[in-house]
Amino acid sequence: HATPPHHATPPHHATPPHEGTPAGGRPGARDEAGAVVLWLLGLCVVLLFVGGLSLDLWRAFSDRRALAGAVDAAAVAGASGIDAEVLRATGQVVLDPPVAEGLAAANLSAQTDLGAVTGVEITATPTVITVTATGTVDLTLTRVLLDPAPLTIRVTATAGPHRSP
Repeated sequence: HATPPHHATPPHHATPPHEGTPAGGRPGARDEAGAVVLWLLGLCVVLLFVGGLSLDLWRAFSDRRALAGAVDAAAVAGASGIDAEVLRATGQVVLDPPVAEGLAAANLSAQTDLGAVTGVEITATPTVITVTATGTVDLTLTRVLLDPAPLTIRVTATAGPHRSP
């Protein structure tokens, strides 16, 4: 009985990995990993910028809120500067402008949260007192990235005298 001839198969030789790919990896995998690293680095820079911008804007809103509160309080204090002589003579509630301006200025000078103020303007008439304050907010992280000028804040409050019910 004759045996069929045995065909010997050549031994399986692994082909050497392609140049620039990790052993057993697919072609281009190392290049894609480099691109991912660059994208992540760019994303980190963008997140740093957005985070710095949000912190600076939060600080500007906070300083504006504090300045608005101080200006409101000064206007209300100035509105209590009633001209007593006119009230006694005519029964009208009107302001004594120099007294109202002095009360508003004294109230502002007693405020402790006015670090951002660069200028104050107080004007009074017999019917109304207006207090305007201007300030600046120095930017922190945004200044490092963009080198912008400080933000300017301007707040105005107006109050007038009125009779109590």
